[in-house]
Amino acid sequence: MTECSPTLPAERSRSAVLASALVRGALAAGLGLGSLAVLVMVLWISSPYPDSGPAGALHVATGLWLLSHGAELVRADTVGGHPAPVATVPLLLVVLPVWLVHRAARDSAETDGKASGGHSAVGAFCAVSAGYLLVVLAAAAYAQDGALPADRASIAFPVTVVVAGAAAVGVWVARGRPLTPLLVRAPLRLQEAAARSRFRAGAGVVLRSAAAGVLTLLGGGALLVAVALVWHAGAARESFLGLSGDWAGRISVLLLAAALVPNAAVWGAAYGLGPGFALGTASTAAPLAFTGPPALPDFPLLAAVPSHGPGTAVNWAAAAVPVVAGLTVARFVAQGAAPVRGMREEAWSQGRTALVAGLAALGCGAGAAALAAASGGALGTGALAEFGPVWWLVGPAALLWTAVTGVPVALLVRAWRLRENRWGWRWDAAKGEPTEPAPGLTPEKAGKKQRKKVEKTPGGEDAEPYDFLSADSWHADGAREARWAALKKNSGGLMAGFRADTDQGAASVPAPSPAPVSKPAAAPGASPDPAPAAPTPGPAPAPTPGPAPAPAPAPVEEAASSSTPEPGSREAPADEPDTRTGRVPDASGHSEPGRDDAP
Repeated sequence: MTECSPTLPAERSRSAVLASALVRGALAAGLGLGSLAVLVMVLWISSPYPDSGPAGALHVATGLWLLSHGAELVRADTVGGHPAPVATVPLLLVVLPVWLVHRAARDSAETDGKASGGHSAVGAFCAVSAGYLLVVLAAAAYAQDGALPADRASIAFPVTVVVAGAAAVGVWVARGRPLTPLLVRAPLRLQEAAARSRFRAGAGVVLRSAAAGVLTLLGGGALLVAVALVWHAGAARESFLGLSGDWAGRISVLLLAAALVPNAAVWGAAYGLGPGFALGTASTAAPLAFTGPPALPDFPLLAAVPSHGPGTAVNWAAAAVPVVAGLTVARFVAQGAAPVRGMREEAWSQGRTALVAGLAALGCGAGAAALAAASGGALGTGALAEFGPVWWLVGPAALLWTAVTGVPVALLVRAWRLRENRWGWRWDAAKGEPTEPAPGLTPEKAGKKQRKKVEKTPGGEDAEPYDFLSADSWHADGAREARWAALKKNSGGLMAGFRADTDQGAASVPAPSPAPVSKPAAAPGASPDPAPAAPTPGPAPAPTPGPAPAPAPAPVEEAASSSTPEPGSREAPADEPDTRTGRVPDASGHSEPGRDDAP
C-alpha cells in the first residue's frame, strides 16, 4: 500500500492537506467579505432614500472590505470631477480580516500531535495565502465597476503583505512559536546567543515591555480624545446631527466613528508625544501650537481638535502620556531584572538592565511609528493629501521619551527591589511571626539579632526556646533540673541519667542504654532493716588513665549518704538529676562550672 493509496485517511495525504488549506483561506476571505456586505445591505435597506440599487451597495461593501486590508480606494464622483484617493484605513475594520486569515493558517498547520516536516508548514502558509488572495483579486475586479474602486498598486502592497504576515503568524503559532525559523538568516553569533536561556529571558522582557509601552500610549491617547470630546461636546453634537437627518444615516455615522476610534487614539498619542498630527498640507496640531489653516472635513471626531493658536498649560499637560508610558516600560523591565525581591543572586546587573530598557524603548518607538503610519493617509487631493500623524517624527519621539524616562527609573526600581530590609525582623517579632535573615546578612549577624530578640522578648506562650533561662534564677534547683531534662530529651538516648552531686573524682562512662539492676532478694527469715545501715566501704573503682581530676568539693552529708550504694548492689540511674553543686562533668571526668550563656 503506497502513500497515495485512496484507502489512506485524508489528513495523511499531502495534496489533500494543501487543498484543505486552500479552501480554508478562501472561506476566511468570503466570511469577512460576507459579514461586511450584510451590514452594508442592512443599512441600505433601512435608508429611506437609497441612491443606488443593491449592486451599488455591494460595490460599496466590496470597496470597504478592500480598504480594511490597506488598499487605497479612488473616489470618482467628486465635485471637481477629478478622482480623489481615500487612504485612511479605519483600524477597527482591520481586526476581523486579519484574525480570520490568522485562524485559517493556524488550523491548517496544526498537526494534532503527529510528526510533520517543515514542508507541511510552508505548504499550509502558501495554500492559505493563495486561497485568500484569490478572493481578494476577484473582489478587486468586481469593485472596478463601482463608486469606490481599489488602486491596483495597493493590492500588491500593502494588501498582500498584510495577508501573508497574518498567515505566517498563524503557522508559527500552530508550530509552538519556534525561534529557529526566525533566525535562519541571522548571523551565527546571534543564533548562538538565542540558544541561551538568558538571551531568551531578556528578549521576552523586551517584547513585553515594548508592548506595554505602546498600549499605554494608545490608552493615554484615547483618554486625551475623550476629554477633548467632552470639552467640545457642543461642536461634536452639531457635526453628528448635521451629517444625517434620519436614524439609518446616524447609525452609519456612528459605526464609522466607532471604526475610527483606534485612529483617534493614535492621533492623541502623537499629540502627547509632541509632533502632533497634520490636518492638511499646511496645518499641524501640536501641544506647543496649532499652526496653519486646517482642512477639516465635517466629522464628529474632528471636533476634538484643540483651538487654533499657541498652546496653553492644558495642552502641555498631554505630555503626561509619554511619561506614564516610560514608567510602564521601566516597571516591566525592573520586574524582569529583579524577579524576586531581595534576591541578588537571580538579579540582572545594572548594565544589562539599562540595555534591556533601551531596547524596550526602541521597540516602543518602532510600534508607535508603525501605528502612526497605518492610522493616517490621504483623504483627497490638494490640502487633504496629508492627513494624520507623521510616522518618521512620532517614532523617534516615542523612543526618546521612553528611553529618557524608562532607563533611569528601571535602574531605581531594580535597586529598590534589591534593598535589604534591616528593620523587617522587628516588625515580625512584634507580630510574633518567625523571622528570616535578610538577604546578604551573614549568619553571625543573624545570630546576634536572634539572641538580642530572645533576650528582649518577654516570657509567654509565644516565647522563643530557652526563654525559661533567667539570669536571676540560673543556679536555682528548678532551673538546673529543667536544663538537665532538656539536655537528656534532646540527646536522643545518648545521655545517661546520673546525678550531678556524685563523686566527681571517679570518671564513669555511661552505657548507651543503662538498664537498672535490682537488689538481690533477702534471705528467708531475715528481718528487713528499718533504717539504712552505716555505709560500708566498698571496693575502690579502678582509676581511669588520663589527666588528674580536679579536687571535687566536699559533698553534703545528706547527699553522700543517699548516694552511697550498698555492698553488692548497683544503683539505678535517676530519672531527674539533681544538680545542687552546679558543676557538670565532661567526657573526661572533669567537673566544669556552669556558664551563664549555655545550659
